Amino acid sequence: MWCLTLFLSLLLIINDVSSQWNVWVPRDISAMTNTCVVIQCTFMYPSGVRPYRGVHGIWYYGNPYPQLFPPVVFKTRTDVVHESYKGRTRMLGDLQQKNCTLLINNVGPEHSGRYYFRADLGGANVYTFPDFADLKVLEQPNIDVPDEIVSDESLTLTCYAPDNCPDMNPEIQWMYTDYLPDPEFSSDYIEEGNTAVQSSTLVFTPRPVHNGQLLGCRVYYPNTTLVYERLVSLDIKYAPRSVWVNVSSEVMEGSSVTLHCEVDSNPPARISWKFGDQELLWDTASNLSLTLDDVTPAEEGVYTCIGDNGYGAMNTSLYLAVKYPPREPIVNDSLTVQAGSSLTLHCSTQGSPPPTLTWLKDGELVGTITADELSVLELEDITPQGDGQYRCLAENEHGRASSSLNITVEYAPILLDESKCTVVREGVQCVCIASGNPEPTIEFYLPDLNITINETEGRYNFYTHTDGQTSTGMIKLREKGERASNGGPAVNVHCSISNMYGRDSVLLELQQEKKYLMAVIVGTIGGVAVIAFIIAAVRYVGQNNKKENGIPRQDVVLENPALYYSAVKKDKQNLRKKVVRHDDDSHDDAKEKTGISNLQALWQALRGES
Repeated sequence: MWCLTLFLSLLLIINDVSSQWNVWVPRDISAMTNTCVVIQCTFMYPSGVRPYRGVHGIWYYGNPYPQLFPPVVFKTRTDVVHESYKGRTRMLGDLQQKNCTLLINNVGPEHSGRYYFRADLGGANVYTFPDFADLKVLEQPNIDVPDEIVSDESLTLTCYAPDNCPDMNPEIQWMYTDYLPDPEFSSDYIEEGNTAVQSSTLVFTPRPVHNGQLLGCRVYYPNTTLVYERLVSLDIKYAPRSVWVNVSSEVMEGSSVTLHCEVDSNPPARISWKFGDQELLWDTASNLSLTLDDVTPAEEGVYTCIGDNGYGAMNTSLYLAVKYPPREPIVNDSLTVQAGSSLTLHCSTQGSPPPTLTWLKDGELVGTITADELSVLELEDITPQGDGQYRCLAENEHGRASSSLNITVEYAPILLDESKCTVVREGVQCVCIASGNPEPTIEFYLPDLNITINETEGRYNFYTHTDGQTSTGMIKLREKGERASNGGPAVNVHCSISNMYGRDSVLLELQQEKKYLMAVIVGTIGGVAVIAFIIAAVRYVGQNNKKENGIPRQDVVLENPALYYSAVKKDKQNLRKKVVRHDDDSHDDAKEKTGISNLQALWQALRGES
């Protein structure tokens, strides 16, 4: 508690002492560039403080805190100052008399800113005053212009030049006043807050013609080459003096037309386009364009442009006449029908002269061209090929227009020729492709195994894809010989296709891959010499079969090999199928049975067995 009381007592003492450090400087002061400026300054310090070895002072630029190393403008103890102030500053006041007035010569824009004074009485009695002089170095004189200048009302303009350099007194002249009506001039000297300015006032009554005119103020210093000028452009407010619009015109319906309006006023007027009593468009500007797109006869009539800027209003009108090509035809809505149905399509429109009506399907002409406002297109017993876009085109000498509708034909599924089963390296691949609308659903059925294959059957690789109105299904049987109950290969695959309009099931043909057929072709055309070898091998195989099976069989004697060779050539397709089928089995049997299986197939082919 004692410490707190001591701290508060010391704080009160410090505040009491510091409150006696005061300075008086002009808060705002100005000077023309390359002239000088005198900053009037007086200060006080506490009466109980005794200067130690006199009173010294420092002027800082920018901020009052020495620890931040602000640029030094002037220092009494040394002549070390910032580079930009060397040879420019001088203390005019007597610090012992508490006068800290500073002179800065040859000032430039870089010297604009705040200036702080620091009193140094020795020891700890050093104090930087927080009050500052804000210097503005001007490159042009100031002209006081009213916020609003109204035509035909008296206007007063005043030009100011700073007068804070003792040895240089400015003089002011007005420029470009020759065309002003009865201008009046007056001068004045103003001194306030340790700063002074010279002023010159111009009074006249402006007209609209003076809008945008330049006026100038020139400040010069006698016996020097220093001259400063400032120009202002007069912004004279006046009511609209004219409203210009297009001349009356004719346009075609469906085209675009732009109506222009220009208003001479200041400030820019609120320009509005009106059609009858309806306001169509407005903006605050010097001009406004109204664009009418896809013009119709209903837009024919009188259009008026009105300009109003608060100082007055004016308007001008024009007449717009509209011609028109055929109107947009009216046709049936888009339809979805079942194949075999009949349709009647209607197309009606208006135009002058009466238009010709043409029906197009997917860009191609259908039906006949009708020179009337109504056209009827009859579609009987529609087929899936009738599906598409139908467009009615109306034309006359002024233009054209069209409308379209879509006809969607739904029909029962149709199996496409690409559907088949194929023996491939991995086994048997079956593909089923069907067209229909809605798109067909595809399933596979293996009658020998009594299995239906679809997306829920996981034993086989099943794939399905839909592209528009075409569906594709595919399965792969993992073995070339999926065995049926009788031990034979299950090559019978049925494809079932269905949608809401029908269902069909077909047996897919089994076709061999080309690489298997090539082996048969090469073997078949081996030559007559090879045929003789095959005949001998067949006899050998036949005798072995007779012994193994215990069934008596009459030996086959080929008295004319060439005759059998001719028979083989005539039935080449049958021979290829049987050889390839046994050739597939050869990949599953042991190597030593390969020759016997092929010879059996050839033997059956030569004998004409199925």
